[in-house]
Amino acid sequence: MNYSVVIPAAGQGKRMRAGKNKQFIFLKNEPIIVHTLRVFIEDSWCRRIVLVVNKDDRREMEKLTSTFKGEKPIELVDGGSERQQSVKCGIDAIFDTRDEEKEEIVLVHDGARPFIKQEVIHRLVQAAAIDKAATVAVPMKDTVKRVRDMTVVETMDRSELWSIQTPQAFQLVTIKEAHDKAEDANQLGTDDASLIEWAGRSVTIVEGDYTNIKLTTPEDLLFAEAILAHKERV
Repeated sequence: MNYSVVIPAAGQGKRMRAGKNKQFIFLKNEPIIVHTLRVFIEDSWCRRIVLVVNKDDRREMEKLTSTFKGEKPIELVDGGSERQQSVKCGIDAIFDTRDEEKEEIVLVHDGARPFIKQEVIHRLVQAAAIDKAATVAVPMKDTVKRVRDMTVVETMDRSELWSIQTPQAFQLVTIKEAHDKAEDANQLGTDDASLIEWAGRSVTIVEGDYTNIKLTTPEDLLFAEAILAHKERV
């Protein structure tokens, strides 16, 4: 079963406080984005990678992706001012060259999530092929409280709460329609799955694991180094 993947990597990553795009921060002698790309380069189910980049970063990204030359084509697409716009640019690039005779699955995966596992990706793709939309997620471990003006107003039922991750997988036509409608309505979603929900469709949960972290703040780099060290030991 084949899929294409859109990897948005155009954000500024201000919370990382690195003074540059966090995708270029090194983990074990390689930039974050290289770790992420390698997961999909090595997956035989992945037939196409679309990397959405900031125009200012294009030259550096071209240099990094050239290290994979001959392994699998990586297409660079300029992104927008918001993540949602960047993802749409990637989806449009795939849609414009699609095989109309074939239903296609497209994944959207954060460039700053380098630890997604291939077996999870495959379960996600299989779910999306059946249900049209699916996302990787893990059950919440912490108690979650709704707060207003720094006062607790409600304790949520943790058994019903999941922490949403990426990849998120969709039938190409389904996510293309959701993005087009959202753009026309000036609807900004928190993730791509939320656009599917807004459009009135359901999203299936595929359970992942807690090592699939998104590297957002400097503290996350400590966890990333620990995960890499553990992978080297096993």
